Parts: sequence; C-alpha cells; structure tokens
Amino acid sequence: MLIGFEIDYKTLPYSRRERNLVTQTTNGRGPKIRDVALHAGVSTATVSRALTDPASVRPALRDKVLEAVKALGYTPNAAARSLRAGRTRTILVVTRKRWSAPFFSEVLNGIDTTLARAGHAMILGNFDAGDRREEEIIDMMFSGHIDGAIILSGIAADTGTRSMLDAGLPIVSISAAVAGTLAIVTDEGESIVRLADHLLDGGHRRFLYLAGPLGNYNETVRWAALRAHLAGRADATLARIEGDYTMPAGIAAAKDFLAMAERPSAVVACNDEMAIGFMKTVRAAGVAVPGAVSVAGFDGIEFADYCEPTLTTIRQPRFELGAAGAETLLKMLAGTMALADGPVRLVNRLRLADSTAPLGAG
Repeated sequence: MLIGFEIDYKTLPYSRRERNLVTQTTNGRGPKIRDVALHAGVSTATVSRALTDPASVRPALRDKVLEAVKALGYTPNAAARSLRAGRTRTILVVTRKRWSAPFFSEVLNGIDTTLARAGHAMILGNFDAGDRREEEIIDMMFSGHIDGAIILSGIAADTGTRSMLDAGLPIVSISAAVAGTLAIVTDEGESIVRLADHLLDGGHRRFLYLAGPLGNYNETVRWAALRAHLAGRADATLARIEGDYTMPAGIAAAKDFLAMAERPSAVVACNDEMAIGFMKTVRAAGVAVPGAVSVAGFDGIEFADYCEPTLTTIRQPRFELGAAGAETLLKMLAGTMALADGPVRLVNRLRLADSTAPLGAG
C-alpha cells in the first residue's frame, strides 16, 4: 500500500533519508512505530508515551498520534507488548455508574474467582457517557497496564474521537452484546416467552410490561420477544409503562397501574427491582398479589427470595455469566478463541414463586 503524506518536515527530528520513508511503501510489512511518528510529525518517544502513558502527553498531541495509528492500521497493543516483558495479568472490568448492583455483584464474583484461579487480577472502572471517567478508561486501555477488558456496562467507553475498542485489546461483553466484542449472553427472548406462557396457562390475558431504559440491550430483547409472542394471541392485550430498572421506577409504575380503570391481571417487569417496588406499592394500596394481580420479574436477584410475596422471576446464571466471560477472555489472550467464536449463550431458568397464580385464585 502506497503511503503519501503532507508533513512539515522542519518539525521532524529525523534525517533526510528517514523522512523519505513517508513516500515509500511498507514493502509488505506492517506499520512500525516510526511510521506512526512520521505520520503524526512527532518523535517515536512521543508515540510510545501516547500509547503507554496517555496522561503524560498533551491531548492535542495524543490525538494526532491516535489519528496516525488509525490511518496506518497500526496495532497499539503490539507496541505496548514490546515495551514490557510478558503480560500484566491484569484485566479491566467496566461498569456504568448507574448499574444494578444486586444483579452484577454475583457476576463480578464469577469474574474475580475465575481470573484469580488463573493468576490474574481485575480492576474496576465505571463511567457515564460523556463524563471525564470515560476518557480515563480509554486512556487505561492504551496504557499498556492491562491485558484485556470485560464490559458490564452494555456500551463501550467512547468519546467520539476514540473508543476503548481502538486499543486493539481482547474485549468480552457480558449480559449485553456490544459490537466489536465477544459477547456472553443468555436466552433472554426465549426466557420471557416461557414466563408469558406460564401466565397464559394460568388464564391471564391482560398483560402490563414494566420497561427498562429505552435503547438498552436487555430491554430491547425482552420487550421485542414478549410483544411478538403476545401479538400472536388474538385474546391477549399488552400495555407498557416506561422505567429505568430501579425500585422507584416500579413504585411510579404501580401508581399508574392503580389509576387504571381496567387493570391488567398480569405484570411482567423487565427486572426484579422494578417488580419488587411495584408489588410493595400496590399491596400497600390494598391490592392483593397474586389474588388481584400476578407479578413477575427478570434476573433472579437474592431479594426475590426474601420479599413478600416471594417473586416469580427468570433466574439468570449470574456467577456462571461472570465465569464464562473471564474464561473466554483468557482464551482470547491465549489465542484459542476469537470474535468469530461468539456469542456464547447460557440458559436461564424460570423460577416460580408466590407472586403469580392462576387468574382468580388466591
């Protein structure tokens, strides 16, 4: 591939012979760190620092280096590996600041247990889109201090000019499929259909769905499957109330439910926390669960077994999700798995409890 650039040669600390490299082909070899330096108009030392210690380089200069990396197809982590002996044996686990701790605590346990058994450590970083922490997480991906990453956030940190995916490190996403990563997911669509069939078999026909955040991967999969399944039933109806995976969202949904002239007999929440908030509120208003309304959740958090009544839910294999994610990343590091081998799918289980009953029972 012919490489030609317009560069102010006066700014380059190279000889005339070296500068001529910018108009020569790579002769079949991959781009080297010197090619990146020539393209960006900086020294090789600056390129090295930009890739291994981003905080030590001015943002404008660092951006020039990253633009050169992208333009040449250079692999930054290859440089990082050449600057250190062996691997760091450290994995970055990325979450969102507003995350569901009751669900992900056991996923993290699975990740940590599996990595520790293999002699690796994990560090945790969380962010919300657009905040400074997002930039820091991306810097960490380029720092040479980690070997790979696991995403629990549902999205990759991305500033618009660069992403954590640009670092060229192996990345696994758990519970939500993130483009450019090897995803570990569950049979969410099939699971919510099994739950709907349980309620349909009990005589329920009027359904209410408590939604998660718009655009969220899990919300999208669960809603699409439930809506498509019930659309095939001429005798079934499905209403929807927006939510955000929190108990306060379940409480707000319960107030809307109580104001309905004709209330649904079955409520399916996109997660357990909203279901628990909903149940607590309607029962406080004198509505019997499951006598007047059956309520079900999704995820299988511990609280589902200790609320009153105990919650019917789709129980996800949370520890196994974390363990599978860590094992997959370790295999990617060893070169025995690649993106093309994904996604990996685990099976959920319908756990029946006291919050659901046949229509009119209880």
